[in-house]
Amino acid sequence: MPDVRVNLIVTGRVQGVFYRQSTLQEAQRLGLRGWVANLPDGSVEIEAEGEEGAVADLVAWAKVGPPAAHVDHVRERKLTATGDDRTFMVRNA
Repeated sequence: MPDVRVNLIVTGRVQGVFYRQSTLQEAQRLGLRGWVANLPDGSVEIEAEGEEGAVADLVAWAKVGPPAAHVDHVRERKLTATGDDRTFMVRNA
């Protein structure tokens, strides 16, 4: 089955609560590739690619996040898989 790619914008209390590091750990556990980054408006952006079920698991996880986070909303856009990313990483703003 071909890989899928998704872009997420996560809003709420998601900066300063280890959201990016926790996303990195979850994405690595799921075997995904892509990145996570803080945005200037206080939200977090995630772009993840991999097996459809693993991507769906990350989307579900993102709606809750780590214990200290409070997620208000996750905007999800499906993208075409690119194969460009070799690993999952934290991008610095």
